[in-house]
Amino acid sequence: MTIRKPSAALPLAALLAAAAALTACAPQDAKSDGAAASGSSDAAGSAAGCAPGALATRTAGTLTVGTDKPAYDPWFTEDKPENGKGFESAVAFAVAEKLGYPKEKVSWVVAPFGKATSPGAKDFDFDINQVSISDERKQAVDFSSGYYDVRQAVIALKNSKAAGAKSIADLKGAKLGAQVGTTSLDTITNTIKPSVQPAVFDSNDLAKAALKNGQVEALVVDLPTAFYITGAEVPEAQVVGQFEGASKSEQFGLVLDKGSKLTGCVSQAVDALRSDGTLAKLEKQWLSDAVSAPVLK
Repeated sequence: MTIRKPSAALPLAALLAAAAALTACAPQDAKSDGAAASGSSDAAGSAAGCAPGALATRTAGTLTVGTDKPAYDPWFTEDKPENGKGFESAVAFAVAEKLGYPKEKVSWVVAPFGKATSPGAKDFDFDINQVSISDERKQAVDFSSGYYDVRQAVIALKNSKAAGAKSIADLKGAKLGAQVGTTSLDTITNTIKPSVQPAVFDSNDLAKAALKNGQVEALVVDLPTAFYITGAEVPEAQVVGQFEGASKSEQFGLVLDKGSKLTGCVSQAVDALRSDGTLAKLEKQWLSDAVSAPVLK
């Protein structure tokens, strides 16, 4: 838009009208792809664009949140994301509250892991499902700032050779498994680099069944899930150890549609929850068992 310098004789009312027109032409959502994932905010996250309870959500006045089914412990409880119990359920409601949507204004939909991270329109405003932020995934979707610093871990049947592993090298000959499309599988491929082809499963349920049946010696999962599986679901397995890099080098982020107008607002909410200690409190409340495991090098 070309802006002409007004003549001195132009009435004040006309000047004000011209200024209003220019403001209306200004872009409101100058987003940069994936910028929010690093904790930065964009124009969509400005105070004017994040009016509490009045965001450009899929359904006016309602925030729609997606996650997979089943929704596993300790991230959720009783396979009921809507109950507010479990780390990710609690985080989702805390983010919603920051955005101006109380619990009764939050709606949940089923969003399979693979579909949530693939290109294409989404039926949620954001998805929460232990999705690690990565450059590859940023090509298809937007991410919020990270809400959890991820540690990957190995669990193995107690009577297997893998259970005695003290180093990454000790795992190279083991039959390992992980869920498809996850950073757990990436850890097997890029960090352990096993001599035996790893088993890849469509879900953690299938992976756990394979472990129980002895089809694999060990699984790679995130650390809280490792403690839950060995403590409540597969007691004949144990946590062997965790991998280095438990800092912000890998984080879970909320998933949004590519180019979503909500990305900046959601990131601001996550940043605020980290700054005020809410995320740390929720982690302590729901993931307190995942406190210690040997580091595999």
